[in-house]
Amino acid sequence: MHGTAWQKSTFSGSGNDCVEVRTIDGVVEMRESDVGEVIVRITRQKFAAFLQGVKVGEFDRHAGVCEAS
Repeated sequence: MHGTAWQKSTFSGSGNDCVEVRTIDGVVEMRESDVGEVIVRITRQKFAAFLQGVKVGEFDRHAGVCEAS
């Protein structure tokens, strides 16, 4: 297997409760750092679409984020 080391956002700080990503054999893997044995594998294209959705707020309702009234 050829891949990169697990990486987390620089916004995550030093805690152990963040999402980490890496690429391995052309696939993107994601995991929560505190539950490292659970890994989600997706294509690069689907990961790019996921990131775009995050940027435009597509998943905010799932995180309990409320819009200002």
